[in-house]
Amino acid sequence: MLVSITGFISTYFSSQFDKIIAVLCPPPYVAVVRKEIQDETDRITGKSKQISPVPIHLSIYSPYVVNLTLIDLPGLTKVAVEGQPESIVQDIEAMVHSYVEKPNCIILAISPANQDIATSDAIRHCREVDPTGERTFGVLTKLDLMDKGTNALDVLEGSSYRLQHPWVGIVNRSQADINKNVDMIVARRKEREYFATSPDYGHLANKMGSEYLAKLLSKSLESVIRARIPSITSTINKSIDELESELDLLGRPIGVDAGAQLYTILELCRAFDRIFKEHLDGGRPGGDRIYGVFDNQLPAALRKLPFDRHLSLQNVKRVVSEADGYQPHLIAPEQGYRRLIESALNYFRGPAEASADAVHFVLKELVRKSIAETQELRRFPSLQS
Repeated sequence: MLVSITGFISTYFSSQFDKIIAVLCPPPYVAVVRKEIQDETDRITGKSKQISPVPIHLSIYSPYVVNLTLIDLPGLTKVAVEGQPESIVQDIEAMVHSYVEKPNCIILAISPANQDIATSDAIRHCREVDPTGERTFGVLTKLDLMDKGTNALDVLEGSSYRLQHPWVGIVNRSQADINKNVDMIVARRKEREYFATSPDYGHLANKMGSEYLAKLLSKSLESVIRARIPSITSTINKSIDELESELDLLGRPIGVDAGAQLYTILELCRAFDRIFKEHLDGGRPGGDRIYGVFDNQLPAALRKLPFDRHLSLQNVKRVVSEADGYQPHLIAPEQGYRRLIESALNYFRGPAEASADAVHFVLKELVRKSIAETQELRRFPSLQS
């Protein structure tokens, strides 16, 4: 199982992240991971109390955790303390908003139980970005630190401030426990015992605690993923199509052997041939101009030929008589008719050649246009020529 955590460098983050590490990381590695986080914080911010937008990414693989991705943000502050810039309040709020406003984000709004929930900055920010409460989970901490005779049942049971998801109360290690390096297994056992034996929260014990919260978040994340799978699939497919188009434009890898290169050339010729045929067959403009040559230009030129003069009775007699020579024939000789037909065919040569030239011009223009419209050929100017 995997827990992926992203946190932002600050002194607050170091302390909060330390608690998360203690919960999720196997005990032998807690100290090593904690030291690395502290060193990274010091490298970026020095010893000051400033924050940095540079995130720390941590992945924990363990059989004792659920599949979950957490983003631990700096705590909201009211005023800048010594060593912090005056804009620290706005900087933190802007950073928090940039993450919680994302529609796929599940918001964990953590508030201390010993403060009035009406003044909770976490709830205020959640209402701004998630007014329906579909993405917000409320968490109450420090239940064990409330004044005697008071409890947080009005919040946990939803009578004080209702969310779509149930509130979850947790009990963390005290500062004294942290200083003594109390094992998290022991801390979780104490938390379970606290809720089980609490006269106020005993009836809610099975829905309280860090372990229940982790399972609740994991199930909610699975539900959100299942609900978003269709849109995610659509986005992925659209991205694939865009990348494929870009790859076609940039060009796919070409084989080094002659066979692969010949195959590539044939594929490019097929792509050109397909577009060229579309111009001729009517899928793209151009083929109609060839039809116009044979349907308009050639017939109009033929109608202008002087056949009425060439085939007049006087001209026919003259051609036949010249073919007879000095010896008269009872039947007109074949040679005379042949001369008559050959001379008539010479009239067709001009219009026919003009039509052929016109069609040839159109075809060459369509070839140039087809080459320009064949995306695959743009990589190969020599092949275009």
